[in-house]
Amino acid sequence: MTAVSGATRPALFLDRDGVIVDEVNYLHRVEDMRLSEGAAAVIGMANSADIPVVVVTNQSGVGRAMCGWSDFEAVQQAMIDALAAEGAHVNAVFACPFHGDARSPWDVAEHRDRKPQPGMLVRAAGILPIELAASWIVGDRAGDLGAGKNAGLAGGMHVLSGHGDNAGERAAALRHGDDDFRVIAGTGIGDFPGATPLLR
Repeated sequence: MTAVSGATRPALFLDRDGVIVDEVNYLHRVEDMRLSEGAAAVIGMANSADIPVVVVTNQSGVGRAMCGWSDFEAVQQAMIDALAAEGAHVNAVFACPFHGDARSPWDVAEHRDRKPQPGMLVRAAGILPIELAASWIVGDRAGDLGAGKNAGLAGGMHVLSGHGDNAGERAAALRHGDDDFRVIAGTGIGDFPGATPLLR
């Protein structure tokens, strides 16, 4: 975790697979990790603006014993190193292994940390100086947008990368939009700066 000091400020919450890194279905091998186009540039813009960047990722593969925490940590380090090589960094990473089909002790359906529940985002705001009501989230699943809405964020961008172009995913994501939570349709994370007010 990279420290952020001072007054509360908006944060940029990012799903990992399909947003920061290419989706490969239960990514657990370092050699399969690839940064998504535009990810380092957008994260670097947030860094320059002193906006905390927080990764919030469902990782049921760990809960289902398809891979272990050591695999997750190795992939995370590879991602962090790749971002650093492009002058970017994330401030914190939250991962949720809980799933109704997971093995004990992770076999909890609708756990408060599993998106679309807001637990990971709320916990981040308890650790970092984050103003949730002014923050945004980017995700390829409707559940990512649901987590943002449930956490009281200002808005979110749904991207078509990763699982974003699955049948019904975009429509489900857009349904989260209302007067209090703005939902933007994008192609990939690279669209975020021009589509939302956070990095303008």
